[in-house]
Amino acid sequence: MIQLNQIKSDAPQSLRKDQIVKRTEELAKIISDLQHILYAQQKHSLLVILQGMDASGKDGTTQEVFGKCTPGAVKVYGFKKPTEEEMGHDFLWRVHKHAPEKGYIQVFNRSHYEDILIQRVHGWIDMDRVEKRMAAINAFEELLTFDNNTTVLKFYLHISEARQLEKLQERIDDP
Repeated sequence: MIQLNQIKSDAPQSLRKDQIVKRTEELAKIISDLQHILYAQQKHSLLVILQGMDASGKDGTTQEVFGKCTPGAVKVYGFKKPTEEEMGHDFLWRVHKHAPEKGYIQVFNRSHYEDILIQRVHGWIDMDRVEKRMAAINAFEELLTFDNNTTVLKFYLHISEARQLEKLQERIDDP
């Protein structure tokens, strides 16, 4: 099994930043055009899940990729520590209410996967609970796909530990 820290997090040497910026702008325009069609048809929806360590670029990615879309048709929700009310329900309760309605794009900045990752890292749940939650997530995403015509796209934004520390220090130096 490949460990995440063994995967390079740098852009390929053959790409220059100006090329990446230009291509991102072109693709953002295409996404905006497609978002208008999605909204007009009201038949499908899109759920984009962004996972990544702190400072990996989830907010920036959302802004750059969906910044040209109609603001009212793209919703962004960032999952934080569950509230007391949320803890009183099953772990997907707080997620389901943010699933996209037909015609909309919903971006999850972090997601229902946090309720496995964080709790497992801290030892608050065992592997049996992890497996059951993964099965529940798979069933939830299948429900969205087949019952609501939602396309689910998942992205993990990888960042090296050194780059993460650099970006976190920038936040401290210039809040």
